Amino acid sequence: MLHTPFGLKFFDYIAKTRIAKAYARANTYLMPVITAIAILLIIGGISTLVTNVSLREDVRAIGPRGNFLIPILNPLLPITYTLVALVISVFIHEAGHGIVARVYGIKVESTGIAFVLFVPIGAFVNLDKTGLEKATLKEKSAVLTAGPLNNMILAAVSMALLFILISTLTPIPTQDTEKNGLQIISVTDGSLADNIGLTRGSSILTIAQTEVRSQEDLSRVLRSNIGKQFQIVWTDREGKQTTDTLSIPADADPTKPILGIVALPIDPNVTLELYKSQFAFTFDINRPVPMLPLPTLSGQFIPFSDTMAPKYNSSIFGPTFPIIANTLFWLWFINFNLGIFNALPIAFLDGGQLYGSLIESRSGIDKNRLKQISSAVSIIMVIIIIMTFILPYAPF
Repeated sequence: MLHTPFGLKFFDYIAKTRIAKAYARANTYLMPVITAIAILLIIGGISTLVTNVSLREDVRAIGPRGNFLIPILNPLLPITYTLVALVISVFIHEAGHGIVARVYGIKVESTGIAFVLFVPIGAFVNLDKTGLEKATLKEKSAVLTAGPLNNMILAAVSMALLFILISTLTPIPTQDTEKNGLQIISVTDGSLADNIGLTRGSSILTIAQTEVRSQEDLSRVLRSNIGKQFQIVWTDREGKQTTDTLSIPADADPTKPILGIVALPIDPNVTLELYKSQFAFTFDINRPVPMLPLPTLSGQFIPFSDTMAPKYNSSIFGPTFPIIANTLFWLWFINFNLGIFNALPIAFLDGGQLYGSLIESRSGIDKNRLKQISSAVSIIMVIIIIMTFILPYAPF
């Protein structure tokens, strides 16, 4: 970590403005809202891991590294985009703490840059601990909330701008019908598809030597081959082609799903509309906010992924739109995750410090008892998070 006095005058200047003072007053009670979103997402994630076998298999395939918000370590994070987004996100987070601290007269001792192997991964501010401890609970709440709230605001702005950009896209016309097959979205456990090794993200190319380009093609071919044995050809996520033999029982009901999959054609128009629908907000305890799929995990469903970007053009940004779209996506992703993580009631995080101060401020109760309660809350939260690491490997 490199400590510097850089930025201290900037914090003082911004803190004197009306906007900064209004922001400090407005954010005082918003930490619980961010914490609630974080806890709902964790509970929803645990519930899904328990009930969805396919998801557990996908998580195991990625490995434990997929849980960390660190470029290079996490194979799902593209180094350039996420490194830039991480630096910006951490700077915005720490600037929030520093500016609101100065609004309430709390000294900022220094700022700094954090490095890992000489690579800058973020920024930080050192607040005067004595001044922060002497601040009122409302002032402390405003200072601690400013960091996560800044991240949530930048995440929301990035998502809104990404939606606007996506709305400017149009599929590039092509004279030749591309033979991309039918993309599998989900596979039912124990189904015919599951038994021969078809997985989510695979693309069915042919069945019984017949090209499959739509759900109608799939249903028609399967119904006409009930009671028969035939070949099925597909490619996996990495593009590896596989040919296998499939037998449909003679007593299969042609009015019900035969293969046991949900699939969509790899059509630029379908992909675009499907991705736009991801921005819609319908309250669900397992999905309290819109969650966009990762371009590095579901590229065939992302208009600006390496797989699909060549099929579109932007009326504003032209063929350069993938760079802007990916930058906005990872700014959203990094800021959102950084914001909700720091709002968790864990001792060393912003949320933990705030809730710890709130618990310990209760009068009429022994101080040691209050500290024990605060520590217990942190330990319980850590255990819940550890569960999300362990559940994908549970034998059920």
